Order: sequence, then structure tokens, then C-alpha cells
Amino acid sequence: MQNSAGARAFQNARLQKKLKKQVDAVVSAAASAFGQGRYAETEALCRQILQAVPDHFDATHLLGLSLHRGGRLEEAQQLLERAIAIDPRSHEAHNNLASVYVVLQKFEAARACQERAIALKPNFAPALNGLGNTLLNMRLHEQAIEMYDRAIGLKPDYADAICNRGMAALALHQFDRARESFDRTLLFQPRHVEALVGKGVVGIELKRYDEAEAALAAALAIRPGSAKILAQRGRLNYEQQRLEPAVADFEAALAISPKLELALRGKAQACLVMGKTAQAVAAAAALIELNPRSEIGLALMGFAHSNQGEMDAAIEYLDRALAIRPDYEDAIRGKIFLQDFRAEADFALQQAVRRDWWHLIGSKIPRRALPKRPLDPEKQIVVGYVANEFRHHSAALTLLPVLRHHDHANFRIICYSCSPSRDEMTDKFRSLADTWVDAWQLSDDELADRIQADNVDILIDVSGHTTGNRLQVFARKPAPIQATGFGHATGTGMQTMDYVLADPVFIPQSDRHLLAEKVFDLPCLNTIDPILDMPPSELPMLRNGHVTFGVFNRVNKISDQAIRTWSKVMREVIGSKIIIKHTLLDDSLVRDGLLARLVNQSIPEENIICLGSSERAEHLRAFAQVDISLDPFPQNGGISTWESLYAGVPVVAKLGHGASSRAGGAIVAAVGLNDWVAEDDDGYAAIACKYASQPAHLAKLRAELPAQIAASRAGNVEIYTRELEAGYRQFWRDYCAAASRSREGSET
Repeated sequence: MQNSAGARAFQNARLQKKLKKQVDAVVSAAASAFGQGRYAETEALCRQILQAVPDHFDATHLLGLSLHRGGRLEEAQQLLERAIAIDPRSHEAHNNLASVYVVLQKFEAARACQERAIALKPNFAPALNGLGNTLLNMRLHEQAIEMYDRAIGLKPDYADAICNRGMAALALHQFDRARESFDRTLLFQPRHVEALVGKGVVGIELKRYDEAEAALAAALAIRPGSAKILAQRGRLNYEQQRLEPAVADFEAALAISPKLELALRGKAQACLVMGKTAQAVAAAAALIELNPRSEIGLALMGFAHSNQGEMDAAIEYLDRALAIRPDYEDAIRGKIFLQDFRAEADFALQQAVRRDWWHLIGSKIPRRALPKRPLDPEKQIVVGYVANEFRHHSAALTLLPVLRHHDHANFRIICYSCSPSRDEMTDKFRSLADTWVDAWQLSDDELADRIQADNVDILIDVSGHTTGNRLQVFARKPAPIQATGFGHATGTGMQTMDYVLADPVFIPQSDRHLLAEKVFDLPCLNTIDPILDMPPSELPMLRNGHVTFGVFNRVNKISDQAIRTWSKVMREVIGSKIIIKHTLLDDSLVRDGLLARLVNQSIPEENIICLGSSERAEHLRAFAQVDISLDPFPQNGGISTWESLYAGVPVVAKLGHGASSRAGGAIVAAVGLNDWVAEDDDGYAAIACKYASQPAHLAKLRAELPAQIAASRAGNVEIYTRELEAGYRQFWRDYCAAASRSREGSET
């Protein structure tokens, strides 16, 4: 019996030894197949082993890795969890399971696995790098950098960890630090695609577009079918206002990766600027479908609604975005801009949202310490204009006459151009400046450095909170005196902005205490050059036999409240028609939506004429078809009001409770048409109906208005500029006096 039992034991030992040799050979073959990317073969071999030895750690672990590479994440997770159960001390298994958790976005579980792997092997650099990536996904950027630094300390040429450290710095907006990491990565691996892309992104953020273009081109040469790189190139094109190529890049990226967030976001942004609202809505909707808590998707959907004049819906989307991320600057900026379109948004509410931007964004930016400068109150003052609008833009039309009439003996003019777009209007501005700076190529810090180096005394913001603004430069206070005006002169909410350029109607005395800035009164909040090439035209109602009203304003300024009032007017003025003209009316979605809103308020569709985009000369000639212009509210017209008046077409305006709802009334009153300005909806309708029945008066106004404008302080651009310059001189004298008192006090 003993001999028989011993023989069986000996035989079993030989079989197990033979089986182990066989299994080791199969494991080796499986590992070789895995290394060559033959995952189906790897799976078959591992399952063969596990059928014979169910608790074989290497086969279980390798099968989990193979399924992970094949995208079968749930199965991979189960197998790697089983591998850890077989061998709890395998640091590699913990780290590999973490990689699966990361893809499944189970970041807390991934973090726990990686921390366990590091506890088992403290010098395990891949786990340190992986933990850094997990922390980066959890937006714990500084902790991520700490992990990357530990990994790099163990392996100084660890290119992936160095590159990832750059990505974390990028997330912190530490762009110079990020670029240093990407450059170091490329020293070790010149063809490291992620580092090239990162360098491209840094170039975009720092407005070093040539550097960005070169880096992204190099990345695409290595990986030509990368949706991510194509989307970043689209972003580069978008930042340089090359909109058609940008959309082409975003669409190419989406053809490869239909759910790529960066491409969907970029396409929505570009389409919004191009007036392709339907495409913007589709892209924003796709972002929200992918992630209902996408603050980017929600904000973009809000902007798409605003393009259609649906302001309440737009602000609702922006509020949802801000509930997710309270410091989301684009959403805050959008809300500032859109509150100006709401009747209930008075000065208190408008300034409150501007203060939100200051508290959440502007106040966190360090201010510059300015060196002492000579305090000569009568010296030549250096004035710097910072604008995204030195091109065909409504704000450019208000600023150009001022620059044309500046007294260069007393004022040295520097223009900081913040848009890459350039046209014949840009050339006009450039010719009027003593110094021209292409600031669109400068980061905020670089632009602030340049302003300080130029010894600017008074720095003027033209853009306000509109797209392309450089208010973060003004938050740094690179000039001793800062003011905002011309383009969006409704206040900024900034403690570093000293003045806002306005007028007594636009910002009444009773509300000025709500603004962060001191209000300086001009003859009118803005002016434009006389329009001399507009031929006189006969009053249309005399040849048509009916009154034609005109609204030549952005569609999103047309509120339901305004439509109700216009409907009342048109019912009383029998047979009247209305022409609405704006570029966005080329978009069928916007046009059909507006027509539906007008028809719903009982304006017959056959009495509505929609006109889209046109060259400016043609745009101005279209006023020859209009008897009376109707100013939209609560967001009023600006340049369109001036254009109408110069065409001899009077404008019915109404004063609201916020700055944006008082612009039309301010302009109309400034040229002597006080009786065309109402206090409420009924008064507005009464004015329109009254003058619609007075063709002789309208014909007389049509002939006399251009001369009446030229005789006014608001319309005479030379007088207007002298009064502005008197303000600049007073700003500088007040500063010199205060600085002198401060210096005397510090010396005693």
C-alpha cells in the first residue's frame, strides 16, 4: 500500500511539474502576443491556462490587461480585481486596475488602487505618474504635480510624467511653467505627440500663434488622423478669426470622433459668431447629451438662445452653467451682456452681475505696482486705447471720429489692437495713432508690461464685457488712470476702473452710486462721423400710400415687450408695414423664429419685410424705404439710431431703468428730438401713432435732420472730441494733485 501511495504521489508531482512547464510556456506565448498587440490570441491562450489552473495569477492579470486594451472594460475590471484577490501584494495589478477605473471615470477607486501600489512599492514611478493623472482628472492639480515630480525624481528622463506635469500646469493657467515641461519632454522625445499638442495649446493661450501653429503641424505630421489635434488646430484658427477653416477642422475632428467635446464646443462657438445658429444649437445639444452637467454646453446653448432673442431662456442656461461652476468666466460675461436685454434688469441688477465678475475673476488678479512718474498737470498726456474693435464694428464707428480729431500736441495716442481681424477700418485707425501695437499677439501680462513700458497715463477700455475684451489687463492696473467707454459704456464693476464715459440721460444721477466707476458726462454717450454719402430721399409714405416702420437692429434686441408695443402701433396705423433688417436674418432658424413671434402678436406676416446682410452702403440706402424707425427695448440701438437720424428718419425711443435701455433716448434727445422720447410703452406707441399721421412734419424732418445733428454738441465730432479731451485733462490734473498730496504725506 505504501509503495502504491508513494508511486501516485511521485506521479502527481511529475504531472504538476510538467503542467507548470507547459503553463509557463503558454504564459510566455501569451505575453509575447500581448506585446505585439495580438489581443485575441492573448485572450485565447490565457483562457486555456485558466481552464486548467483557475487561480493562475499571471494568466488572470494578463487576460485583464488584454481585455482592457480591447475596450472590454467591465470584464477587464472583474479579472484585474480577481488577480488582486489571488495576489494582493502585486503592485502592478493594483496599478493596472487603476487604469481601468480611470477609463470608467471611477476616479476615487483608481486613486485608492494607485495609492496601494505605491505603498507596496514606493519607488514605482508608473504608479506615481498614474496617480498624478487621476488627481488631474479630479481637478486636484497641485497634488497631481506633486506626484509627477516624485516620478520624475525617480526617473529624470520620464517623458510622459514631465509632459503630464505640463498638462497640470496648463490646467492651472501657469502657461510658462507648462511650456517649460513640454519643451523638456521634447528634449527627451522630440516626437512626443502629447507634448507637441500641449506646446500648441500654450501657444494659443499666450497668443503666440506662430509657435502654436508649428507645434500642431508637427503633431499632425506624426499622427495625421488625430481628432484631438485637428480640434486644437480648429481652435487656433478660431482664435485668429479664421472661421471657415476653424469649422472645417472641427467638422473633420467630429467625423473621426463624433463625441469629442473640444470639437463640439469649437464648432458651436464658431457657428454662433458666423450666425449659423441652427448648427450651434445642434453642437451645444450634443455636448449636453454627452454630459447633462457640461457647463460649456449649457452656456453655449444659452448663447444660441440669445441669438434668437430668447433672453430669459438664455439666462436660464447660463445660470445652470454657473450653478455647476460659479467662476466660469464666459458664462458670467454672457450673463452681464444678456441682463442688458431684460426689462426687469435695472441699474442695481446690471451692476450686481458686473460686481460678481470682479469678485470671482478680476479681484484675484494681482495689481501692478506703478513706479513714480513726473506730476506735470499740463504735460502731453499719453492715452492708450485698448480695443477688439479697430475694424468693421459698431464701436469702431463711435471711436474713429474721436481719434481723427485728437489734438496730438496735447495728447499722444497709442492704439492696442486686440483682434487678429484686419480690414480697411483697421488701416484708418492705424494711420491716426502715434503708436500702433498688435496686442492680439500679447498675453495679458505681456500687454500690461507693454502699457507700463509705454508710460500710458490714461488707459481707455473700448470693449467692456463684450467678446474679445481685455478687462483682465485692466484688473492689473498698468496705468494710473483707467476709463471705459465708446463700445459698451455700461460700467464694468471693477475697482481698478476709475471712470465711465457716458451722459446724464444714459446714466442718470439717481443711479450713479451703484457703479464702481465715477461717471464723466459727454454731450452724448457716443457719436459718429457725419454720413455725407447718403442721398436725400422722398418720404416713402407719400409714394406708397402707407406708413413703413423700420427696425435695423440686432435680432436679439427685439423683445416680446417691444413686439407687443409695435403691434399696438401697427393696428392703429392702418395698413402700415414694418421692415426688420439684420445679418442674422440670413439664418432661416432665426428668421422663422422672429416671424413666428411677430405673427403671434397679431402682426400679419404680409406686413413684415425681413432683410439680411448687406454692404454698409446698401444698408444705409435701405433707410430710404422707412418713414419712422422704432428703437427696440429694453436693449436699445446705438449706431443704428445715429444712422437712421442721418438718413432723416426720426426714431421713437423709450427710457428704461438700466443703462442699456436708455441709449436710444440719450442719442435722440442729444440731437434735439426730445419729443420723440417716451417714458413708458403707452407713450412710445402714442409718439409713433402721432407722427405717423403727420407726413408734412416727417418730410420736413427728413430734410432738416442732418443739419440739426451737425449743429448739436453730440453730432459735431470736433466739439465732442474737445469736451472729451477736457475730461482727460481733468482726470490727469486730479491724479497729479492726489499723487502730490500722497507724496507729501509720506515724506512728513
